Amino acid sequence: MKIKVKGGEHIPREGGAVLASNHISYVDFIFDGFAAQPSKRLVRFMAKKDAFEHPGVGVVSRSYHHISVDRAAGEQSLLDAIEYTKAGEIVGIFPEATISRSMEIKELKTGAVRVAAEAGVPLIPIIVWGTQFLKTKDHPSDMWGRGRHVSLYVGEPIEVTGEDPVAETAVLKERLQALLADAINEYPLSPEGQWWAPASFGG
Repeated sequence: MKIKVKGGEHIPREGGAVLASNHISYVDFIFDGFAAQPSKRLVRFMAKKDAFEHPGVGVVSRSYHHISVDRAAGEQSLLDAIEYTKAGEIVGIFPEATISRSMEIKELKTGAVRVAAEAGVPLIPIIVWGTQFLKTKDHPSDMWGRGRHVSLYVGEPIEVTGEDPVAETAVLKERLQALLADAINEYPLSPEGQWWAPASFGG
């Protein structure tokens, strides 16, 4: 498997930050973490509570102290994320809150902006592309991924204030869409007529 990281220098070498990623597969959190390697950082990800109760993934998620999200009481997970970022850690958030079957950027929740603003840390957009081949909704899995290409495109940090989370989340979406376009256009496979590409790119 070939992993390409572009823009990894945008992830700070020290201090807290929020990494806001698109979501196209069940294994995105594994690969998003690679983008922080150039900065020698580790990322704690927010994931739905079900993942922590899974007999396999749950053990890993708990041991690495990722952040459990209970959708019935989501405010606690945001408070946990704020605490981690204030302590100088990087927290990974999927603001779409679910996997995008269309591979487009779905409507975003405001949580990523709210956490970054409350903690006073930069909000960093990131696109992962190619993981949909490995394990996504409604398509066969290929967990070995031999010969696959996974691209990680990291954008410049966005400074947020939290004064207008909806407007700042709209800016985040625009940045993610621009990074997604770059990732698709520079991917080694043509998106034309492919299930794994957005309709806006011919998929």
